[in-house]
Amino acid sequence: MTTIGDFVAQDYRTAAVFTKYGIDFCCKGQITIDEVCKKKDLNEANLLNDLNAVLASKNDTGIDFNSWPLDLLIDYIEKTHHCFVEEKTPVILQFLNNLCSVHGSNHPELFEITELFKSSANELAPHMKKEELVLFPFIKEMITATKNHGSVNEPPFMTVKNPISAMMHEHEHEGERFRAIASLTNNYSPPEDACNTYRVTYAMLQEFEQDLHKHIHLESNIVFPKAKALEKFFSTEE
Repeated sequence: MTTIGDFVAQDYRTAAVFTKYGIDFCCKGQITIDEVCKKKDLNEANLLNDLNAVLASKNDTGIDFNSWPLDLLIDYIEKTHHCFVEEKTPVILQFLNNLCSVHGSNHPELFEITELFKSSANELAPHMKKEELVLFPFIKEMITATKNHGSVNEPPFMTVKNPISAMMHEHEHEGERFRAIASLTNNYSPPEDACNTYRVTYAMLQEFEQDLHKHIHLESNIVFPKAKALEKFFSTEE
């Protein structure tokens, strides 16, 4: 019979599902789905559906995002990458705090890793809101004006180059932070005495970094250059 620990070993993303249902996948991982559902009076079908959804999800690395309409790509970034950060941040912080409490005395680097991730979380939240409330709406306004052969009013930030410059600077900071986290975690390789929670936390941190790299790539290399080109089009029209 497949145990909870087997699910997590197969795909660490299932750990978030077990956490959602209040199931201990670490110290009590050698119990089956059927057993834990009966013990905790859980709906087994719902749990299995959530687990299968995670296991069935695939990586979308083959997609040519550069060919997407700019407004569609912006929506994708918000609904995929911004939501990912918002969803995963509190889970990772909880796991890191637990690791510091249990393993901090033997692995003091955990405290530095936690502080770095907290700093990242504290800066990513307002960073994304500035994009969602300031920059992205103006880019969409330019797109709409282009389709309707209309015009746009000058934004309060004067030119998209200003917020884009700030966003690029913040992207660089996040890159530096996660390079430090990768170094402190030995490229997300848990120590020999690591428990399941330790391993899952490192795997989540690695997934977070990988998602952030793609997130930053889509903005810095596709959205921002196209936004500047779009604004330049309007300036030449005047």
